[in-house]
Amino acid sequence: TDTDRAVSMVEQLLGEFEHKIDSVTIIPSRGGVFEVTADEDLIYSKKATGRHAEYEDVGVPMRELLG
Repeated sequence: TDTDRAVSMVEQLLGEFEHKIDSVTIIPSRGGVFEVTADEDLIYSKKATGRHAEYEDVGVPMRELLG
């Protein structure tokens, strides 16, 4: 399910960036919306791409942002 995919994404992000992430918030929604933001910057949007994110779709920009 989309919820399982979101939780899996959070687990992966925390595994890689646990010392750089202060908090994670998952906001349930309807209609297949899946967006990832960091400090109010949009990192990934399912609406824009038309598909659910793979980890690297989020991991790469997070690495660039967090260094």
